[in-house]
Amino acid sequence: MTQTFARIGLAGLGLLGRGIAACLLGHGFGVVAFTRHEATHAAARESIACALADLVDRAGFPASLRREWADRYEPVQAVEPLAACGFVVESVTEDLQTKARLFDQIEAVVGPEVPIASNTSAIPVSRLQRDRRRPERFLGMHWAEPAHATRFLEIVRGEQTTDPPIAMALALARRIGKEPSLVEHDVPAFVANRLGYAMYREALNLLEQGIADVETIDRSFRNAAGLWATICGPFRWIDLTGGPALYAKAMQGVLPTLSNAAELPRRLRDLAAADARGIANGRGFYQYTPEEARRWKELLREHAWIVRDLMNRYFPLADDPEGQDPGHQRAP
Repeated sequence: MTQTFARIGLAGLGLLGRGIAACLLGHGFGVVAFTRHEATHAAARESIACALADLVDRAGFPASLRREWADRYEPVQAVEPLAACGFVVESVTEDLQTKARLFDQIEAVVGPEVPIASNTSAIPVSRLQRDRRRPERFLGMHWAEPAHATRFLEIVRGEQTTDPPIAMALALARRIGKEPSLVEHDVPAFVANRLGYAMYREALNLLEQGIADVETIDRSFRNAAGLWATICGPFRWIDLTGGPALYAKAMQGVLPTLSNAAELPRRLRDLAAADARGIANGRGFYQYTPEEARRWKELLREHAWIVRDLMNRYFPLADDPEGQDPGHQRAP
């Protein structure tokens, strides 16, 4: 690990931001974590401690991590302390103006060569680069929840992003046990979410046409994609189950019937208008009691570790070239 990476700035401590902090701390980095709200800091600290306990209990990290991480964690309520960081990750709400205002503040205090990575899930990095002082150092760094356990990480190059920040981001990703996917051509939602959004739209299309209800659509998807998605992507799956020749015949008749609507599906619009935030407030495509919400959140976390173990069994990550991973085994 180069000295540049000794301390990393993190702007935003929502759900993903807390997981990002835990991932970085678990791999020995110092983290300067910025949010202006004291209550958010308190909740984040509790969440980070739980995630780091996960790394100890499930991934073989040393027991000392439970107590020593706090010495490398600096919660701050102003952006100025980010000046001491050699890399900055932004993880605030998915709103262009909110991110732009935060970037203004960050650029005013960090060094001119410090990469600034946005944990955006859909906004094109090239759009985020507009009006920046040094657009060439901005890139996308798309994480997945739970960030301390998943191997997923997309590194996205904007139109003006130069090679050095991309190289630094890739090095950092591998240092924290990720399997980074480099997206060289910037498009809205990048790769993983574009595939996901296409699937969500067709699921909603089936629902609105009355083909099947929510439970049936979920069950069908879970029992189909759930079989193979951990070990292979769509192209490998095509090869394993008949090959392009078979799929070309089957898809020719199906593609014209799939939704290509540009507007949001009605059911999604209605739920959004009703402020349905899923397990966060108990309202979504399903209804959740507080106990059910906690159960599903824990189920996701448990499943993430099972998937991680499977992936490590089938596709082990390369050894840390610098031998500095503080865990007894490769981190998630």
